[in-house]
Amino acid sequence: MNTAIIYKLLGMVLLALAGAFGLCIVAGLANGETFADQSLQAFATSIGMTFALAALFLLLGRKGQAKLFRREALCAIGLSWILATIVGAIPYILIVEHCEISDAIFESSSGLTTTGATAFPKFYEFPHSLLFWRSLSQWVGGLGVVVFFVAILSSLGAGAKILFSNESSGTSADFDHGRIQSGAFYLMLYYLGLSVACMVAYVMGGMNWFQAINHAMTTIATGGFSTEPTSMQQFQSPTLEWISIVFMTIAGTTFVFAIRLLRGRTKGLAKHNEIYWFYAILLASTALLTLYLVELTGELPDHNSIRAAAFQAVSIMTTTGYSTMDYDVWLPSAKMLLLILMLIGGCSGSTSGGVKVVRVVIALRAAVQSVTQSFRPNVTKPMRMGGQTLSQAAINSVITFLMLMLFLVVASMLFIASNEPELTFVGSFSAVQATLFNIGPGFDAVGPTQDFHFLRDSTKIFLSLLMILGRLELYAVLVLFSPSVWKRFS
Repeated sequence: MNTAIIYKLLGMVLLALAGAFGLCIVAGLANGETFADQSLQAFATSIGMTFALAALFLLLGRKGQAKLFRREALCAIGLSWILATIVGAIPYILIVEHCEISDAIFESSSGLTTTGATAFPKFYEFPHSLLFWRSLSQWVGGLGVVVFFVAILSSLGAGAKILFSNESSGTSADFDHGRIQSGAFYLMLYYLGLSVACMVAYVMGGMNWFQAINHAMTTIATGGFSTEPTSMQQFQSPTLEWISIVFMTIAGTTFVFAIRLLRGRTKGLAKHNEIYWFYAILLASTALLTLYLVELTGELPDHNSIRAAAFQAVSIMTTTGYSTMDYDVWLPSAKMLLLILMLIGGCSGSTSGGVKVVRVVIALRAAVQSVTQSFRPNVTKPMRMGGQTLSQAAINSVITFLMLMLFLVVASMLFIASNEPELTFVGSFSAVQATLFNIGPGFDAVGPTQDFHFLRDSTKIFLSLLMILGRLELYAVLVLFSPSVWKRFS
């Protein structure tokens, strides 16, 4: 294994994190903090520690060849997210009084994986610089630390393609450009432009600049961290809620689809089945949730009920995790629908979590095809998705992924149930689902008005690992725990 290139990549990730810490100092200074304050001193210390560690990794990787194969890519990606989570926890440890290491790691993991669950009941009392780090960590994690430096690290050559396709939900084939660095660069420009547009819209909707910048970052990253104690409900503004609905929906849509649309390349866009399934599910879910709210309140549907239904459907399906009301008191049928939306998630190639719409559609069509062939075994009809014929190997990989996810959910529930005996079945299940699928809030003890602080340290560390597993879609982390695979993998 080419360990030198792995060290080099880890060093690049750490340099990016050091730069992010520097932006937090700027945000703190802009909001009245000074270097006499503990918060900015802590970020300065964090920068020093991160730079020192980055220098060590870059020194170890100075003679590394710029050849990156799949096993090195998987190893680098898994290690980079784990390392970034640990380093990202440093500011919490240094700033938050009596901070438990497990809480800091949980919060850092929740930020970088865009999960949005919190282990700090009074996070809104954090200094502005630390609040900014919570949001910035989600913005960076939304597109992926790895994707950010793939766009500028041209020396990787063909290896960048492997790195990108393993870190992101999309594939390098989604781009119309000859070089993957160019494709990732356009992706970053779109991500930045969308964030700026969302920020401006929030300001026009009534937020101050600090609130708008933070909420724009966590909206486009579909992360859900807020600067306010009750999330979007704090503003009591229908305008802001509709702005959030629009931008969460856009962020949950395949980025490459949107980029092609903006550049006028409409050829072949009609074949993006996943996009239409995504919007159809959102519309149907909004309609059903509206009916459930009518049944719950006994009132006719109006603008408020439709907005509440649309907001929660979009927030949950895009795995953003914002809330405008406590949906844990809704009817069981409504909560069951939200659980299903948590599982599905957004589109591939977006910042959303979940198993992704495309996998659910392929699995359902494969099931229908299997039933059909049981009656007509001699008829073979190829399955098409996105204008392409799917091979049996591709279909099997989707089924395998879903089965692995199911196994992981069951195994994780058993661990949580044994480690947290006071949790109900719903609490254990939603804690696993909320973290593994990068949603944030769950139900019962970890509902939208609750937090994860009360859990044991071992549980929070375990849930942090689940967040990373979900963000990287299993394989890049699982391979780290299978050394035997490294010897055979190529």
